[in-house]
Amino acid sequence: MAERIPPNLRVVHVLEALAEAGRPLTSTELNGELKWPKQTIHRLCQTMIEDGLIERHQKRLQVTPRTMEMAASLSRLAINRTICHQIFVRIAREVGETVNFVRPEKLGMIYVDRVETNWPFRIMLPVGTHVPFHCTASGKTFLASLPKLRRKQMIESLNLEAFTDQTHTTVASLEAELQAIRRDGFALDREEFYHGMVAIAVPVTDGVGRYFAALACHGPVQRFSLADAEARKSLLLNASAEISASLFGISPDE
Repeated sequence: MAERIPPNLRVVHVLEALAEAGRPLTSTELNGELKWPKQTIHRLCQTMIEDGLIERHQKRLQVTPRTMEMAASLSRLAINRTICHQIFVRIAREVGETVNFVRPEKLGMIYVDRVETNWPFRIMLPVGTHVPFHCTASGKTFLASLPKLRRKQMIESLNLEAFTDQTHTTVASLEAELQAIRRDGFALDREEFYHGMVAIAVPVTDGVGRYFAALACHGPVQRFSLADAEARKSLLLNASAEISASLFGISPDE
């Protein structure tokens, strides 16, 4: 009950309920999650709306860009933990190409950590770069993770711009590949974003199996072919399990 929760922590419980639901909630639905008195929820939500933490849209409560940015910043702090970065270093050494850790944001996938290859010839995508969802290996792992209806809505909302002659430019072709990615557990970038660059990405999930980020590596086709990329699948999947264990305290064997 609400009276057992200190007032200064109730905001956290509301945000946690919205995060767990993964969608906007009505006040009634929120009440069903928290089981607090309706007046308590109404007063608290009104305060959170006035402070810009949540907003009401078509009778449903959802988080605001301010709250999303705060969540993303907290995620970046966690990602920068030394143990995770050292995993990236090790994978980059074994693969011999650049390794990236990439998170979904409203502007696309954002590079939040990376380890560069030592080769002088490399493709520069520095930390903070946003890349499209539909033509990158990391972006496709995110799209493939979405439930069928949300995935369809997301794809139809995208500008399927052709960056190369390999880019998916139709909903049908992209959806067909996303179904294969869901089945196989990894995604390839077949020179879809840059001519001459291929990539492979695998999802990193949280403690209850939800998509959190992508672990990816990319390189120029002159020394990193599609076959080379696919051959690194097991290496990346094992590293993904290690990262999940580090970030969310779960066993790699679970």
